[in-house]
Amino acid sequence: MTRLVIVDDDPMVRTGLRLILGGDPGLEIVGEAGDGLRAMAVVRDLRPDVVLMDIRMPVQDGLTTTELMLARPHPPRIVVLTTFDADDMVLRALQLGASGFLLKDTPPPKMIEAVHAVANGEPVLSPSVVHQVIAAATGRHEPRRPEARRELSRLTEREREVAIEVARGSSNAEIAERLHMSVATVKANVTRIFAKLGTDNRVHVAMRVRDAGLL
Repeated sequence: MTRLVIVDDDPMVRTGLRLILGGDPGLEIVGEAGDGLRAMAVVRDLRPDVVLMDIRMPVQDGLTTTELMLARPHPPRIVVLTTFDADDMVLRALQLGASGFLLKDTPPPKMIEAVHAVANGEPVLSPSVVHQVIAAATGRHEPRRPEARRELSRLTEREREVAIEVARGSSNAEIAERLHMSVATVKANVTRIFAKLGTDNRVHVAMRVRDAGLL
């Protein structure tokens, strides 16, 4: 059973998420909060496995809360809830160590799947969020195609295929199905890709794939 806390300043959003996620037998919603300061106390007291974290909140925003929460011993995994107009904040949340990004209108089955994936240690990125974040990041810089291609040349052909799927926002389970691999093999490939590219997150991989012109 995955213990979950929902943090959002909109009561209607919290209610919707509770209805979506509360019906899954593998998820237990143990608490919720309407601002970051309250969320700190709720997480301290209830010790959830996963927190769904809104970015824009009063009293204490989601970024500050994410940073403070992840600095504590044995922190929960945090999934940022975002909208298209939050690209800069999503990039910052990634740097702070968030485990995933989901749009608030993500279809219920996908949202449930994402929470389970994060609880199992797999980062999740909504494909739409990946594309928006990449566009926001690369739009400020000249394309670095030669550099990106040099970096990706370190990958084997199979690792490159996996990297492209990562850039499309695919989960490990989706990559396994599309490339006819086991999930364990996909995870091993992702770990090697991270090591070869000198990173620890999937958005960086996606940006390098895009920079190299492989999407």
